[in-house]
Amino acid sequence: MPKNVLKHAPQSVLESQDDEQQAFAQQLLVKKLFVAQFQSAVELVCHAPGRVNLIGDHTDYNDGFVLPAAINFGTTIAASRREDKIVKVYAHDCDQQINEFSLDDISFDQQMMWSNYVRGTLQALMKKYPEIKGANLVVTGNVPQGAGLSSSASFEIAILKAFTQLYHLDLNGINAALIGQQAENDFVGCNCGIMDQLISAMGQQGHAMLLDCKDLSFEEAAIPDDLTLFIVNSNVKRGLVDSEYNLRRQQCEQVANHFGKSALREVTMAQLNTAKEQLEPVLFKRARHVISENERALNTLKALNSNDMAAISLAMKESHISLRDDFEVTTKEIDGLVDIIGSVLGIDGGVRMTGGGFGGCVVALVPNHLVAKVTGVINSKYQQAFGLSPSIYHCSASQGAFR
Repeated sequence: MPKNVLKHAPQSVLESQDDEQQAFAQQLLVKKLFVAQFQSAVELVCHAPGRVNLIGDHTDYNDGFVLPAAINFGTTIAASRREDKIVKVYAHDCDQQINEFSLDDISFDQQMMWSNYVRGTLQALMKKYPEIKGANLVVTGNVPQGAGLSSSASFEIAILKAFTQLYHLDLNGINAALIGQQAENDFVGCNCGIMDQLISAMGQQGHAMLLDCKDLSFEEAAIPDDLTLFIVNSNVKRGLVDSEYNLRRQQCEQVANHFGKSALREVTMAQLNTAKEQLEPVLFKRARHVISENERALNTLKALNSNDMAAISLAMKESHISLRDDFEVTTKEIDGLVDIIGSVLGIDGGVRMTGGGFGGCVVALVPNHLVAKVTGVINSKYQQAFGLSPSIYHCSASQGAFR
């Protein structure tokens, strides 16, 4: 799964500031850092958001549907062109490290692992635009560390936006997402899907995006103004994530192969049920999650469009149960958080685990008038039950870098 690449120190609760104020503060900081580091003027500043997935987990690599939203935490870059092929990157959040390399000789850096997201992204970009030259870059971000909100995709898309503007490239958001994904798959070595990069590039402010991971088409639905994107990091140390994630992918592929299909997206629930006796029980359960989760993602989009909170609540509840029982990627702490939040929300909001699982985050759609109550209940009950302090983020849906 994609790993966070920039270090940040999350507070117990990070409030969603006014987006314009937050963006202005990030721009001031990155400009100041750039002048201090390079003793020259900033040519441009750009930003790419992180994301949260409202519903549709482990469907992306099965050519299915996901329903993410870009959030108002992300990566901000100050940049200026160079006349040579050298790239100098100052990463303020990675122990104030600076990394330098040539576009003519891009290789994997074992010492500064974060720099491989820059190196891999530019290597992939040069396949389409070999004429680009170097740049001086300063990078900072406020995507909370370890929260599963995709700082890696945010980083990649911000790099691509910076070079697109510096060198006046005709790069659109979908192609930028594909380049970012290619960098993670082929250079960094993370076999991620396309969701994280595409929502960072193409998210619409105030909206969630239903993305078809098969053909990259998408449609959007407004998130009602009276709802907060409420994210809680369980702060569970995630073990065996990569091996279990890869195992789940293999299990899904086995079922798709059983039906002679390229992916589980092409298998219906009726077909799966007909073949139940021919499949190993664990494979049947894995496929049942994916097929039912695709349907829930589609239904949640419809429910958002009709402002049907009861339907959204039910879909998110069923998604979590499916991830817990059929896909088996939750933990007792994540299940506990869902129960704690759900006890306050009832059918007035929705809550589920989000991301790859085995720890990480839960996401909730919380009516604004219940935000304080939900926050208080989590702080009073979660640590008492599990001995861990939660990190809580009150977010809003933000604009993508290429939108």
